[in-house]
Amino acid sequence: MRLLLVEDSVRLRELVSETIRQAGWRIDTVGSLEEAQLAVDTNAYDLVLLDLGLPDGDGLDFLRALRRKRSTTPVLVLTARGAIDERIAGLDAGADDYLTKPFNNGELLARSRALLRRAPSMAPVLEAGRLRFDLARLEVSCGEDVLPLTPRERAVLEILMRDFGKVMPKRVLEHKLSDFDEDISANAIDLHLSRLRKKIAAHDAGIAIETVRGVGYLLRETDA
Repeated sequence: MRLLLVEDSVRLRELVSETIRQAGWRIDTVGSLEEAQLAVDTNAYDLVLLDLGLPDGDGLDFLRALRRKRSTTPVLVLTARGAIDERIAGLDAGADDYLTKPFNNGELLARSRALLRRAPSMAPVLEAGRLRFDLARLEVSCGEDVLPLTPRERAVLEILMRDFGKVMPKRVLEHKLSDFDEDISANAIDLHLSRLRKKIAAHDAGIAIETVRGVGYLLRETDA
């Protein structure tokens, strides 16, 4: 899952980004409406965390523009505007939820999980072979065993499970795994895939990650 944080405070961007990444999600951060518009025009996001008081305008204008374009991406407003009429204005503009600053990181994650579960494109659980990926709990299991995956390994597995049985081009995987301002190297992807293969094989999950030479990767069922 990939999130976008629109927030002009550098310190808050750092704190929220750390919280989101520790939860196992990817996040891009921008500090203005102009950068936010560029981000949504060039990337697909599962959730937007939106501040309202931005240096080049009001976040509500960005939100209204999203909804005019028929975007169904969930938006969680993060703002110091706590008055009831201001919260109503945000919800009426198209926000899915509202969190007033300062907020607790645990509540931020809980509200984010709730919005992600409601998204039409988000299946709550992915399954492939005997492997089960609970997206809400960020837990991958095979039978009664929980696989000890790192956040990046979970991200790789989620991408492959969503396209189970289809070849995932390497360049597409690199793009999906990269942060907005930091690309992931091909060598790093190979390392994550190598470790992921070993962990899957150790649990006899009935699936395997196959390298399609010169193209990319394929998550497929193995012979019984």
